[in-house]
Amino acid sequence: MAEPTPVLYSFRRCPYAIRARLALAAADLVPGRDLELREVSLRAKPPELLAASAKGTVPVLTVEGDGAAPPTVLDESLAIMHWALGCCDPQGWLASWSAAERVLMAELITQNDGPFKQHLDRFKYSERYAGEGEREAGLTILRGWCARLASGGWLLGDRPSLADWALLPFVRQFCLADPAGFAAEPGLGPLHAWLERFLAGPELAAVLAPPWAERSPWRSPGWLYHLALRPEWQQARGAGEYRRSTRGRSLEEVGFIHLSAAHQLEATAERFYADLPAGALLLLVVDPQRLAAAGMAVRWEPAPVSGELFPHLFGALPLQAVLLAEPFVPASAGLQIMQG
Repeated sequence: MAEPTPVLYSFRRCPYAIRARLALAAADLVPGRDLELREVSLRAKPPELLAASAKGTVPVLTVEGDGAAPPTVLDESLAIMHWALGCCDPQGWLASWSAAERVLMAELITQNDGPFKQHLDRFKYSERYAGEGEREAGLTILRGWCARLASGGWLLGDRPSLADWALLPFVRQFCLADPAGFAAEPGLGPLHAWLERFLAGPELAAVLAPPWAERSPWRSPGWLYHLALRPEWQQARGAGEYRRSTRGRSLEEVGFIHLSAAHQLEATAERFYADLPAGALLLLVVDPQRLAAAGMAVRWEPAPVSGELFPHLFGALPLQAVLLAEPFVPASAGLQIMQG
């Protein structure tokens, strides 16, 4: 019997998720082979993520236990990094360092995850905060790290450690908040070189692309889905409800709105919408619990020819039940990106 596959809930741009993916990739753990990656939309967190961790933040790694043992849930990026490197650490991010050096790594990561991250957030989202001087406070910490980099190019000397990979995604975010200002900041030569090596390196490029970072959210089997033409969805937003059954037919004509389960979407799109250009088709993610709260009836009924059961919504789709409306990206498109 095959061992259960660990599941990683991630978000492409989150620095915590980036550093977790960096460690998993360094441990030669590959999505689709060694683990299942589920890209999350922060605007519509899947029920499986919330069931695994009430925090509802990414990254989260779930590892099924043996036999009757409950699953292990790691909902801190640093814990995921340690777990991955405990499986395999071929580059010596954590192994081959002394106890004193590991303490220093932990201190640097604590400084990053605490005061530096706070200054970064308040600088990056200055419109939300009244405080001033956050950029300079962040730069003060960066200057301290820069001094450490001056001798060997890495935080602990002449080779990278866990601390480097744990901090770099956040320094990248600081730079992206004001690239011109960051580049012009004097006295940060070693830090600039350290960051540039990361930005141009294969490690970051790999975890920002499939299969490590999908551009479309994972489709939860706990939700329902509907494919909508963009103009018809825009019209529904103005009207306050959606009343199209399927392509070319209204709710009034059919008597219900065609919905799909996650595993039925590809075939439905291929059958009815394959001729449309990219961006013309939207995927509506529908929460069945919100439908039930609104008193809407969903019945699973057989398709005329195949007999396959599909969910049908008997009534107009209320907008508050739609969690996301995003361009539909077929699974084959992601495969083409990986093979291209």
